Amino acid sequence: VLNFQLYKDALGLLLREVLNRIQFRYNQAQLEELDDETLDDDQQTEWQRYLRQSLEVVAKVMELLPSHAFSTLFPVLQDNLDVYLGLQQFIVTTGTSRRLNISAENDCRRLHCSLRDLSSLLQAVGRLAEHFIGEVFAARFNDALAVVERLVEVTCYGSRTSLYDLETAVPSVLKPDLIDVHAQALSALQAYSHWLAQFYSEVHSQNQSQFVNLITSTIDASSPLITTKVPEKLMLSACHLMVSITSTVRPVFLVTLPAVRNIFNLITTENQTHRLPQEEHMLVCRALSNMLLLPWPNLPESEQQWQTRSSNHASLLAALTREYKGIRGTVNVTPRQPDLDNMKAVMQQTLPVLRDIVDSISGESTKSRQICYQSLQESVQVSLSLFPVFIQQPDVTDEMLAFFLTLFQALRVQMGVSFTGQIIHTFLSMFTREQLAASILQEGSAGCRVVQKFLKILQVVVQEPGQAFKPFLPSILSLCMEQVYPVVAERSSPDVKAEMFELLYQILHQNWRYFFKTSVLTSVQRGAAEDTMENEAQFTAAMQAFGQSFLQPDIHIFKQNICYLESLNSKHKLYHRKLFRTSMLFHFINVLLQVLLHKSHDLLQEEITLAIYNMASVDFDAFYSAFMPEFLNGCQGVDSSQRAVLARNFKLERDLPSFTQSMQRLVNDLRYYRLCNSSLPTGTIKL
Repeated sequence: VLNFQLYKDALGLLLREVLNRIQFRYNQAQLEELDDETLDDDQQTEWQRYLRQSLEVVAKVMELLPSHAFSTLFPVLQDNLDVYLGLQQFIVTTGTSRRLNISAENDCRRLHCSLRDLSSLLQAVGRLAEHFIGEVFAARFNDALAVVERLVEVTCYGSRTSLYDLETAVPSVLKPDLIDVHAQALSALQAYSHWLAQFYSEVHSQNQSQFVNLITSTIDASSPLITTKVPEKLMLSACHLMVSITSTVRPVFLVTLPAVRNIFNLITTENQTHRLPQEEHMLVCRALSNMLLLPWPNLPESEQQWQTRSSNHASLLAALTREYKGIRGTVNVTPRQPDLDNMKAVMQQTLPVLRDIVDSISGESTKSRQICYQSLQESVQVSLSLFPVFIQQPDVTDEMLAFFLTLFQALRVQMGVSFTGQIIHTFLSMFTREQLAASILQEGSAGCRVVQKFLKILQVVVQEPGQAFKPFLPSILSLCMEQVYPVVAERSSPDVKAEMFELLYQILHQNWRYFFKTSVLTSVQRGAAEDTMENEAQFTAAMQAFGQSFLQPDIHIFKQNICYLESLNSKHKLYHRKLFRTSMLFHFINVLLQVLLHKSHDLLQEEITLAIYNMASVDFDAFYSAFMPEFLNGCQGVDSSQRAVLARNFKLERDLPSFTQSMQRLVNDLRYYRLCNSSLPTGTIKL
């Protein structure tokens, strides 16, 4: 008990000290020295890093001493909140202007420090949100409710009084402070969305009015900030809060709130000249879409009102894609430059929004995805018809393929086999060899990203179970081996190469029977009959491509590909197949041994040795009696007596640890002999 008390006292002291250290009220001299403008590699300023590290200590103490930590932090927050909430009495309105009537230098400095501290303490309170949910929800309910009610009060106050809009005596200092406090209050409230979701599911029946009031007030505080008249930092925080309420909490009554209807009208009536910035626009569209698509918690399927929600979602999508769908009617094969620029702007604004909406429901129920696809169907068809027109515009094609990739990943069942086939056919026919080559050669360009996304789409297609997309396999293999591979083979092109080998691996792994028609009888009578091989030339070309990649310096591709071969061996016995065993096995072992000798990929020594072992173990007798003598015989830089010593020392091990030791010794001895021989005068030994 005594030990625990000491430990508790020490932690309490640490918490108070850390809280004092992050407050200008107690530590102004040190805090003002921290840079809050220059971003480091993690996109943080020196001040943000200091604050984040301090808040991690606060969170750790909260984890160990929850009630003590809360009772220490909450009163400190309350003190600073009282200053902020009291600013209303200093607002003076004259005509259309509103100003904060605090001008004495000392008062301004004190207000600045108090607002900075409030901003930090709001972040601290947000950081502690995770300690009020899960198993401790009921035990800590009252504390969490006190925090959330206070945060809702602060955000409503900030939006109602529009403190961000006031004229102040020191605008360069106080205005950013007021904006930051308001934004941090919204962010802290967003951090409690999981608590609100648990409140909704566990106690909403007893405290319905309390919960409804919290959500209604939160939306009332956020919605006035979703306009271009508000500073972007504030608007962004409000949009993120809206997304969390619609995706995490999902209250059934949300769609009926006047504030939500106002946002719906704002989004569905805006046009190119009068719209929110792209990120905020996307977040609001995601929030509205989620509200209509995501299942409501605590309600059976029969009460989900899917029909009404479906027609509302269709109206939302129709409004969002009005200008986009209009392009189809005006476009000709070669649009004029001004028209082209306008069309590209519409496409680059609309497609990311559609992609984001699809992405946000990708893991949801079939019903949600079904409604989403119904609303999107026309836009998908428009996109496919526009694709050939914009094939020479890589920046637009990049957006289009990103959209199609998301569709394939999330909604391919809803799109159906025939339409999916139509899309693949269009893509395969549009990407000519010249087109692909031109795109790949501009590394890091939009064109290069287009090819990567195209290969990713094909990866999704070849992984699809069943027979529906099997007819496309020959064309996909041909595109891979005859159009993409020749362009990347001798160049670094790391990004395209990685996607191309991933596609090759998925083709082999998911469609093994396309190459090896092993019957059940054959697999029962192991060794009695051999594999029935089909499409041998394409299989050989794929294996040669893998082998070639081991001769190149790119360590990431090397590692990826050695993992792919090992995976194909463990899942399909690749190394045991007759074609591989008789005409490729020793070539692969030879290449991997040479890599070990050259020390070019030493970081992967373990993986390489394991692959050599797995290949050698297919037929240890042949490996030791045929391959190794031939390998040593062909070794350059050593004489015949040294070869004999190497052969004698290389033990015929069959278990992995001993084999690994033996292989390491061989490689080290061979390197040592070469080094010694190369340092001797010419003609000293006969090589």
